[in-house]
Amino acid sequence: MSHDKKYRYIDREKSWLTFNARVLQEAADGNVPLLDRLRFLGIFSNNLDEFFRVRFAAIRRLSLSGVTGEKILGGISAQQLVKDITEIVIKQQAESLKVLSIIEKQLEKENIFTVNESQLCQEHQLFVHDLFIQKVSPELVTIILNDLAEFPLLKDTSGYLAIKLVMKTDEKPKVLGLVKPKKEVRYAIIEIPKTINRIVVLPEIDGKKYLMLLDDVIRYNLGNIFNIFDYESISAHMIKITRDAQLDIDSDMSKSMLQKIATSVKERRIGEPVRFVYDTEIDKDTLKFFLSRMKIESTDSIIPGGRYHNRRDYMDFPNLGRFDLLYQQKKPLPVEGLSFEGSILSRIDKKDYLIFAPYQSFAYLIKFLREAALDPKVSSIKITLYRLAKNSQIISSLINAAKNGKRVVVQIELQARFDEANNISYAEQMQQEGIELIFGIKGLKVHSKICVIDRLEDGKNKRYGFISTGNFNESTAKVYTDVTLMTSHQQILKDVSKIFDFFDINYRLHRYKHLIVSPHYSRSKFYKLIDREIHNANAGRPAYINLKMNSLSDFEMIDKLYDASNAGVKMKLQIRGICSLIPGVKGMSENIEAISIVDNYLEHTRVFIFCNDDNPDVFISSADFMTRNLDGRVEVTCPIYQDDIKKQLIDTFEVGWKGNVKARFHSEKLDNKYRVRKENDVVFRAQHETYNYYKNQQDDNTNS
Repeated sequence: MSHDKKYRYIDREKSWLTFNARVLQEAADGNVPLLDRLRFLGIFSNNLDEFFRVRFAAIRRLSLSGVTGEKILGGISAQQLVKDITEIVIKQQAESLKVLSIIEKQLEKENIFTVNESQLCQEHQLFVHDLFIQKVSPELVTIILNDLAEFPLLKDTSGYLAIKLVMKTDEKPKVLGLVKPKKEVRYAIIEIPKTINRIVVLPEIDGKKYLMLLDDVIRYNLGNIFNIFDYESISAHMIKITRDAQLDIDSDMSKSMLQKIATSVKERRIGEPVRFVYDTEIDKDTLKFFLSRMKIESTDSIIPGGRYHNRRDYMDFPNLGRFDLLYQQKKPLPVEGLSFEGSILSRIDKKDYLIFAPYQSFAYLIKFLREAALDPKVSSIKITLYRLAKNSQIISSLINAAKNGKRVVVQIELQARFDEANNISYAEQMQQEGIELIFGIKGLKVHSKICVIDRLEDGKNKRYGFISTGNFNESTAKVYTDVTLMTSHQQILKDVSKIFDFFDINYRLHRYKHLIVSPHYSRSKFYKLIDREIHNANAGRPAYINLKMNSLSDFEMIDKLYDASNAGVKMKLQIRGICSLIPGVKGMSENIEAISIVDNYLEHTRVFIFCNDDNPDVFISSADFMTRNLDGRVEVTCPIYQDDIKKQLIDTFEVGWKGNVKARFHSEKLDNKYRVRKENDVVFRAQHETYNYYKNQQDDNTNS
């Protein structure tokens, strides 16, 4: 193809930052409820933290190695990319501060006021002083820095106040008119404790609600903290550091995988700094002192910010009883044919069911496991776990099964990024209960979402199970959109059992008759499915590909989709996050349209639909079209055979595609342009209409 490689792909990192800009758009959107706008600001900040800890850290490592990395980065050098990212982030940070200022002004119209340490009335002064003495002061870590041989290690998940104390002096100029003697300056650091809610609710006065950040509670009480020093002025400005979060797993054969991951997680806290954010009001000499002592050079990403950092805490902004300023939470719908009262296995024995969370209740999965734990005929449960809720009902169900004499086998991914410590804790808990643990395969993360149980029926083993696009996590199931197939299809579940055999003996490759499994078969199988559409298009038959996923960044897969476009295959892509494919370019991708939906729920579903001459093949998957998912992880893509479930997935894809409220176009310009409604177009908000689709199905079944 004649198009220069440099102009065939959108850089993955810039595309991700464009996704985070869509999150910021939600915070800026006046149609979004005010308290949810603050939540989106928190998500924006949290996303950015993780981006710097992982993706930016990897690019920085590459740039410091002296390698340009243009081949793997799609035509841009790592050195240039570091500069570009820093420039983009500085602009986004400035925009986020403007958005916050607007939100705070609008909250004031709702009688919700955020005050700082200089704006407290007498009643609030007493409250803040008492709060500090009783709760905050005992939690504070305060360090005087001047005389320390080594600068203390700052954690990348914490915010800090950089303190400058200008000391009093009795010394006078020796000669009249000469420069006054230089005053002694002491520097200190205060870690803002995480054990106390960052956003402090102050007493209500005359129907007005007041909030204060914990940072300002500390600022108000600086005199109390430093009262042993004879200073003439004191200042406190927030700083924050982000560290390289790559896990370096040692090769010591005497250590268990559990020990290796635990050690690596501990060592992450001393990873190289990759970003330093500071309050632009900080004194230059204070900033210079901290940068110098922390050995942060100008080559690192130094980001000027506002008075407050770690805005991810806004994800937990208190509702203040103002539910009118939040999205109305819709109750999860029941799945027609399934019940929490009777046996769920007996229902699945007769037909497959699809659970689409959060539109429908995730609790059916818990019900499935709890029933299996008690059923005398069930002999074993095997499941993969990636990210888990803090008080996981999944884990308690599995422990219950083990206590009932079932063989329980759990493949738990200890390298689920930033969930490692949580998963290690659960792993130790399960080990104590006699659950068999598999810690994965060297060099491969296990990202598949599968479960299979064995049940003895009439002297024969029968399998039941489920396959999902998302984690078995009842907390995220309330805000992530994911589909789960519950099935007793024996051939599919035989393939699922083979995957657990692969976990156990991973030098032996299995052939799968139904499932598409990474890292061995996904790429070649998807190529064949795309090639079939190309063949049909060339033969003048119907040909289309509809894909819904989180990210599309694998260059070879993108080239394959370009080939399909040139053959006349029509493509609709719903890509929430990274999209390195450039749609709509004549002679390259003119038959491809790509949108992203960012709304109240996080779009996490992966659904792949191939026309197959108007007899569509439909799949659900744990995998995105990223190199890591195709070649470096254990992923499972499952075909859908049952006609009613096929129809549901095709219908809900089209519902998403018709969205004209929260849908933005992917484009080379990275401008997040909204899909514009034409004059007579009906307002169509995809997530609302997906809920209505299932509600209408339920109503139709009730009336029929």
